[in-house]
Amino acid sequence: MTAGFYAPLPPAPTGVADYAADLLQELRALGPVVVNEPGDVCLYHLGNNQLHRDIYRRALERPGVAVLHDATLHHFFLGWLDRAAYVGEFVWNYGEWSRDLAAQLWEERPRSAQDPRYFERAMVRRIAETSHAIIVHNPGAARIVAAHAPTARVVEIPLLFRAPEGAGEAEALRWRGRLGVAPHVFLFGVFGHLRETKRLLPILRAFARVRAVVQNAGLLVAGDFCSAGLARAAAPLLDSPGVLRLGRLPGRDFRLAAAAVDACINLRAPAAGETSAIAIQLMGIGKPTILTSGEETSRFPDAACLRVPADLAEERTLADHMMWLSQSPTAAREIGLRAAAYIAAHHAPAAAARRHWDLLCELCR
Repeated sequence: MTAGFYAPLPPAPTGVADYAADLLQELRALGPVVVNEPGDVCLYHLGNNQLHRDIYRRALERPGVAVLHDATLHHFFLGWLDRAAYVGEFVWNYGEWSRDLAAQLWEERPRSAQDPRYFERAMVRRIAETSHAIIVHNPGAARIVAAHAPTARVVEIPLLFRAPEGAGEAEALRWRGRLGVAPHVFLFGVFGHLRETKRLLPILRAFARVRAVVQNAGLLVAGDFCSAGLARAAAPLLDSPGVLRLGRLPGRDFRLAAAAVDACINLRAPAAGETSAIAIQLMGIGKPTILTSGEETSRFPDAACLRVPADLAEERTLADHMMWLSQSPTAAREIGLRAAAYIAAHHAPAAAARRHWDLLCELCR
């Protein structure tokens, strides 16, 4: 069997590209794989980024196995289709009775980055019913697909984690020093594309609460803004004491920053059924990580992370967690060690690739 592998690959500016490159390497250890051309059976990586547009078309034209990195494709269609096509796709997913709602959501699409209505309607029925199987990375995504296509075959495979060439402690300290971060500072990190769902404003407000009590707390915000509105709203808070601002960190720079922080904050609300590769990477290298409570993070043991509810208590609970971590570095390190052990056991690259390969072989037969 030769597998066709369709995905954006580095240097495409998306986390899916980095993940796909790691998976591709592992799959090629199991058998022949061709990239962006047909095989006996094809694996299609899909997400909300418009880089996936041609891949989505091919997945419908030549059905195979679709990997949903985002189990909510609503924003993908908003960025691709015109009004008539969008309304038609919405109606195809949810019935003729939804036509007026579709028209309203189209007109109000500038609010789609944070309006829960756009996350509640994932618009994945067509790809789920067409594909021979759908791969997801968490129970939340599996539930979303099953709700749209009850007869679809849904397979949950953990997002793989490949341990990077880690930066040594001395190198991480030097990197902190170049940013003016002293060794005794407990540094939190927020990484990745900065969009409304990453909850940056509540994070910054929670950090201000912490900083008023714990002077040795710091917050690194690294990534590019996805909306001008969020950038404007965050600007005054980013100028607060203890906050460090960097742009997107590729490759080696990201690994250095990940090694240099003491804890990671990785929130998602509203959720789109995604598993954060950044959260997996930071947990995998032993960093205590604060996550949003929900099905998407339910596989992680309670002792290996901290959780924040996506409700009115979000900011207060987040501030409490940050306060406790910054004042309890030994406990923080223990949480990180448990996280690393869990990720090593359940997100090993070879095991994840084997499950992909076995599914492709089964469908090929």
